Amino acid sequence: MNFSEALPTFVITLREGVEAALVVGIVLACLKKSGQSYLSPWVYGGVAVGLIASALIGVLFGWTIQILSASNQPFAPIMESLLEASFGVLAIAMLSWMLLWMTKQARFMKAEVEGAVSAALTDKSHAGWGVFSLVLIAVLREGFETVLFVLAKFQQGILPAIGALGGILSAAGIGALLFKWGVKINIRLFFKYMGILLLFIVAGLVVSTLGLFDSAVNILSQANRESAGMCFYYERFAKEHSCILGPMVWNTSKVLPQEKFPGLLLSAMFGYTDKLYLVQGFAYFVFLITVGGIYLQSLSGRVFFPIKSKNSSNEIEN
Repeated sequence: MNFSEALPTFVITLREGVEAALVVGIVLACLKKSGQSYLSPWVYGGVAVGLIASALIGVLFGWTIQILSASNQPFAPIMESLLEASFGVLAIAMLSWMLLWMTKQARFMKAEVEGAVSAALTDKSHAGWGVFSLVLIAVLREGFETVLFVLAKFQQGILPAIGALGGILSAAGIGALLFKWGVKINIRLFFKYMGILLLFIVAGLVVSTLGLFDSAVNILSQANRESAGMCFYYERFAKEHSCILGPMVWNTSKVLPQEKFPGLLLSAMFGYTDKLYLVQGFAYFVFLITVGGIYLQSLSGRVFFPIKSKNSSNEIEN
């Protein structure tokens, strides 16, 4: 069994799950502080519904891809590749935005969640639904990002599901350590290093997503003469080339094949491919330089999108 398939989903789910666990923990702490712990079941209900809804979204999207794969239509493989590539683009955009947004907003999360809880509790008749909605949105947002990543990596099956379950349980454990047993964990340091790891995972997703677009155009150009011109990179430019990604940068299939360990692990985690093309390599470094540069600069304290300063007491406690 290829257990490396479980690692990316574990990392992503752990990272997203800890963020959701912080929201849940802050909400429960606020309810306890205000003497309204009787609303706690609404919190757990929001967590449960959020997890179920995220799983249902994943199953629905997975079924859509499977239906296209099983179709006998001549353009079914093209639609499948384009659909998976579209999930890849959405996952790259959402995970990148989450990475940058969380870096800037994490210090104010506690104050914002406490403010939202206070606002929900002002309406006594609907306080439970207000708390439920707050937690549901937090869990569903993180779950949806995870689902998009799993689909973009076209990792369907029992092992990715096990990785996701492991990430959820680990995140729940971290949340319990923080808010139930009062264990001191350096959350900022956790998010810092998890963010760096996530940065390289998403950069690898850029490479694999471009490969899907290339595969779709290549199939289309071979299936339809009128579309042959879409595959614009011809043999006269280079002996080893792709359809739209330019010449091959490296071919390490004999030294480090992606179907065998450790290439298999690198492929699952970081999008390693033993046949890399020019556009893929260029996009990979552009992503790391732009998104990675902004992220690393934000860690050092530089602000690219100014936010009104707040009292430092509102920051998340380490």
